Parts: sequence; structure tokens; C-alpha cells
Amino acid sequence: MWRASPVFRPTVPVTDNGGVVSTQQRQGSGRASGRAPAARDAERTPALPPNAAFWLAPAAVAAVIGVVAGLQLTGAAAPRALSDPGAVVRWGLPVAQMTTYLSMAVVIGCLLFAATLVPAFADRRRPRSRAVPDRDAEHPAFRRLMTAAAAGGVVWTLAAIVVTVLTYSDVSGSRLSAAPAFTAQLAYFVTTLGTGQAWLTITVIAALVSTLALGVRNITGLALTTLLALGATIPLSLIGHAASAGDHEGATSSLGLHLVGISLWVGGIGALAVAAPALGALTGVTLRRFSALAGVAYVLVFASGVVNAAIRLGDWGALGSPYGLLVVAKTVATVVLGVFGFAHRRWVIPRFDSGRLGARRVMSQLVVGEIVVMAATMGLGTALSRSPTPVPEDLTPDASPAYLLSGYDLPPELTPGRMLTEWRWDWLWIAVALLAAVGYLRGVWVLHRRGDAVPVLRTISWLVGCLALVYVTSGGLAVYGRVMFSIHMVDHMALTMVVPLFLVVGAPITLALRALRPRTDGTRGPREWILRVVHSRYSALITHPVVAAVLFGGSLLVFYYTPLFGFALTEHVGHELMNLHFLLTGYLFVLVLIGIDPLPRRPVYPLRLVLLLATMAFHAFFGVTLMSSTTLLEPDYFGNLGRPWGLSPIADQQLGGAFAWGIGEIPTLVVAIGVAVMWSRADTRESRRRDRAADRNNEAELSAYNDMFARLAEGGAPAQPGRPGDSPTIRPTGGPSTPAAGRASTATRPASGTDPDDPAKETS
Repeated sequence: MWRASPVFRPTVPVTDNGGVVSTQQRQGSGRASGRAPAARDAERTPALPPNAAFWLAPAAVAAVIGVVAGLQLTGAAAPRALSDPGAVVRWGLPVAQMTTYLSMAVVIGCLLFAATLVPAFADRRRPRSRAVPDRDAEHPAFRRLMTAAAAGGVVWTLAAIVVTVLTYSDVSGSRLSAAPAFTAQLAYFVTTLGTGQAWLTITVIAALVSTLALGVRNITGLALTTLLALGATIPLSLIGHAASAGDHEGATSSLGLHLVGISLWVGGIGALAVAAPALGALTGVTLRRFSALAGVAYVLVFASGVVNAAIRLGDWGALGSPYGLLVVAKTVATVVLGVFGFAHRRWVIPRFDSGRLGARRVMSQLVVGEIVVMAATMGLGTALSRSPTPVPEDLTPDASPAYLLSGYDLPPELTPGRMLTEWRWDWLWIAVALLAAVGYLRGVWVLHRRGDAVPVLRTISWLVGCLALVYVTSGGLAVYGRVMFSIHMVDHMALTMVVPLFLVVGAPITLALRALRPRTDGTRGPREWILRVVHSRYSALITHPVVAAVLFGGSLLVFYYTPLFGFALTEHVGHELMNLHFLLTGYLFVLVLIGIDPLPRRPVYPLRLVLLLATMAFHAFFGVTLMSSTTLLEPDYFGNLGRPWGLSPIADQQLGGAFAWGIGEIPTLVVAIGVAVMWSRADTRESRRRDRAADRNNEAELSAYNDMFARLAEGGAPAQPGRPGDSPTIRPTGGPSTPAAGRASTATRPASGTDPDDPAKETS
């Protein structure tokens, strides 16, 4: 049975609207009453003790226990027969890695809370002065978060440096030394070898993030700093077991998703522990917001962990190995954490909202309990990263040329049926498509509960676009596109023209703005961030019709006739960046032409058709250039795959040019038809608007026009005809109209170019 705790009262005085009373206000109140500020009341108990050691110490102990237990189980820390780097490296490297992961997660969590969940200023709005605001103007929870982010960034940076040095010692099998030879080899390691470059990149990111956390207080700047910190998960996912797994790209993508989920989940719990003593009246709403984020992060962590473990284990029999037992232990701990989270969401938070539980007990159960179990789970994960997997990771001597170049053996000979049966799962885009589909359906459900409707065709179009995204990135087009230029070009055209067409018709921004509730407590939620991005200068630049067209068409030349194409073929990061670029440029171009989502500017319909015609001409030029070329693009790759079936590489490239010219024009024609239909509907709406205006003012425009010609026929001075829809100016009989009357007449005139059906009008 839960025992009710005393009602929570914040340590910092709170105004009626939830704002925090500043120091000057408290001092002024004391002077006005003629007495000193009252001593701290015994009931003003913070949600958690302000000292971070309250939760940091047990978490550190649990993490060390998890690491030691995992290494003992798998024997990963046992002395080596040859090239043993010493006990300091064998045991110190896992501890340093765990410190890096934990500090990185806490930094990301604190920055995320500061940018999205906690108000930056006590009065819920930024001071008007452009000068640096006084520290009392900042919300205490925000100030604690930024202090913890800066301190955590320093720990992250130092731990990453230690990991870099110890990793070199472990890889080279040499003991730690201050000799010049050791230093020279360490410099070579971090500047030339992939693992050293990855840890150098992580160290630089950690140093930048800690520096920015000290000085940046702008919310947009904090969001960008959070994205920079999350970028450290990219080099982390490229090293270790993922770098040498059989399904290299699947292991890398699943590990990257796993690290992102851990950073949001574990880091969020750490940030909650940091901010809890100063949340005050915001405790309940912060708990609910983080609970929703933690639910998504938990699903991401659990699903990506299962996929990654399946790739490394190979089969069910490997679960009995030491590595498999460690996987089982980590899975059980993750399930326990999920049960804790479900219990908090289902029972603890509602009881706190109803006043049956005090904040101190709720936060202690939510933060301290979960942090200890999480730290132990991360310790097991660190031990897993140091333990050998049941699946061999060494390259076999008889590896095929295709495997050496792309990381995969050649698929079977291409047939129409195999375009549907050959799959290589890209877990990154599968996760993106699933999150997009589930989020869209949830928005539709929210509007349906509210009594609003979403057109069925929009929902179907969005879901078809998500399914098409999965097939284009994981199906037969993706598999054969890695070994055949012609199929790669079809895959490219589908990713940049077919998938965006369905997604744009779904109008996700419009749905999100209707379904999400605006926040009134000074924080930026998803709706506020969407509006911030839509109305930003960057959005105005990239959605400019000419810029969108240049990005859509010009990137073809930049990509295929530079080393970027080779980077995308041989490196997983390059391949994913290629997919992201083509999807975004295609989405922006289609959005500018036929989208109904709000934009900073929307081109007139004749300009849209001109842009389409120019794009069609450019695609034709690009396709004809490839068809007539006798120079093979990326000959070191396509010329050495050893493909025994199909056309020769140069003939296949020429066929790809034909696909770029012919197949690429089909979606363009569909978009052109859409522009023509929208133009016709816009003209119809404008005609109806003019007719309604004429009915209201009794054909004032036509009457003024006829009166002008009548005066011309009589030899009088012509009068200026009124604007469409304007009522004629009525002048008093006693004299000319007064200036006040003239101002009143012009004040009611509608703005030029206003479109009553513009979707941006609703969201401005």
C-alpha cells in the first residue's frame, strides 16, 4: 500500500501563475514588513535533496558492479597470452567507457530538458532587455540543468580522452608509457585509424558541448547544442562489434538507435534528478511530459537491443554462451525497468496529481530506484561491448570482391520476382517510418476524439508513403542498387520523387498543428518548435521556389560527379546521408509545388509550372548525358564487384541514364497535373469570393467602372475605379471628406494578395 506523504511545497516561493519569486521581490517583501526573511520552514522539503551525491553515489556503485560482473562472466578482462596491455588497461578501459556513456547521457538529458521541458525564465518569458539577464531571472531548475550539463560535459571530455589513450594501448597491446614512441604511435592512431578517429571526434564534440553549455542560454541554441551532443552517437555506433559484424549496416543502425534511446531515457532520468529540487509547481507537468518521452525511448532501446543482439548471437543456441547469458541478464534488467516505468505512469504519477503522494516520495521512487537499475544495466552493456561475440568477426580469407567493397556478398541474379523477395533491413529508416506512421495515426485519433475529422485520403497517402520508404530503403531496389547502377537510379528516383509525393499529400505539419496543444508555461513543446522552424529564416531560404528547385535538380550533378557518390557506396554513413538528402530535397520540392502545409512563402501557379518544366528538362539532360557517356562512374567500385550476371557496368550505367530520363518524368507529370488542378480550384475560389463581394456591395466595382466611362463621354475628369470588393467612398454633402474618414476607409481594406483559403493563415 502506498502511504500518503505530506503535501509538497517548493523550496522557492512560487507566484499564483507558477512563476518563481525573484530574490529582489523576496528581499523587498522582507524590508516592507520590517522583518528579516523567515527561516526555512520544515515543510518546504525539496523533491530530492539538492546534493547530487544522493543519487550519483549509488548509481556509480551499481554501474561498477555491473561492469565487473559482466567482465568476470565472459572473461573479457582476463590477462592475454600475447601483447597484454596490463591490468590497468583491462579494467580501466571498461570503467572509462561506462563513465563516457553515462556522462554523455546526462549531458544530453539536461540539454533536452532545458530546451523543451523546463522554462528558461522564472516569469515564463524572456526579459525584454537584450543584455544578459540577471541570474535571478532564470528559473532555478533551468539553472541547475545548465550547470549540470556544463559539469557533465567536462567529465565527458576527460573520460573520452582517457578512453582514447586506453583504447590505443589495448589495440596495440602496449602498456601505458610516457615514452616518445608511445606518444607518436598514439598520434598516428587518432589521426589515421578509424577507431582512433572516432574517439577523437567524440572528444571534440564533448569539449564543444561543454563550452556551449557554459555560455549559450538561447533556447534555439540549446536545441542545436543538444543535436550536436546526439551526434556523438554516430561515431560510437561505427566502432566496436558493429564495425565487424556480418550484417555491418544492420548492426550499425540498430546500435545507433540503441544509443539514442539510452541517451534520451537514461539522460532524462538523470536530468530529472538534477532539476527535481527546484521544479516546484512544475513537478507534475514535468513528470507527465518526461513519461511520454521515456515511453518512446524505452521502445526504441528494447527493440534496437533485440535486433542488435540477434545479429551478434547468430542463432538461439548462442544464448547459452557467456555472451548470450550476459545478453539475457541485460534483457531482464531492461524488462524490469519497463515494469517500473509502466507502474509510475499508471499509478504513481496519477496519485501524485490527486495529492495522495508527496513529491519527495514520488521523485525518490522514480529517480533513485530507476537510476540504480539503469546504471547496473549500462554496466552490463559496457561489459558486452568488451566481450567476444559468438559470431566470428574476423574477415574470411575467401571473401568475395563484392563483400570487400560493400560489406555484403552479391545477391542472386536479378529477376522481377526477386525485386519483391530480396530484403536487407535498414533499421534506421524502418524506425523512422514506424514513428512517422504511429505519430500520424495518434494525431488522427486525437482529432477524432475532439470531434474533428482528417480526410481519409490524406491518412492513406501518408501510410503508403511510409510503406514506400521502407521498401525503397530495405527492399529489392536497395539490395540490387548497391551492385547495379541502373537499379540504383530507379531507387534514387523513387526516394526523391515517389515517396515525397505521398508524404506531402498527407500534410503532416497541418495535422500536427491541429492535434498538438499549445503550451502556456514558457516551454517549447513540439507544436512551438514546429512553428519556430516553419517561420524561421532558414525555412524561408530552403523553401524558396528557386532554392528548392536548385537543391532538387542541382544536387544530381554535385552528387554523381564528385567523390560523394563513392563515399555513399562504400560507407554506411555516406549511404544514410544520401538517403536523407534525396528524401528531404524531394519533399521540399514537392511541398513547394503542391503541398498544403504552411510555408513562409508560396509561389504563384505559373511559376510552379515553369519550375516543373525546368526540372523535366534538367532530368532529360542528365539522363541523356549518362546514356551517351562511355566513362564509368566510380570504376573502382562498379568495375571490381565481380558480378557474373547482367549487363556490363558501362551498359548498365547507360541503362540507368535512360531510367533517369524516362521513369523520372512520370512523377513529374503527376505533380504537374496536381498543380493544374490546384490552380483551377484556386481560380474557382477567387471567382466565388468576387461574386460574394459583389453581392455585398451591390456591384459597386461594376457601377464605378460604368460611371467612369459615362464621365469620359460627358468630357469630365475620370474617377479612379475602386478596388475589387471595396465599397464606394461616401462623401458628406457639406464638403470634402475629412482625414479621419479617409483613414477609416483604408483601415478596413483587406491586405493585398490575401488568400482566404491559405492554410498558413490558420497557423500564423
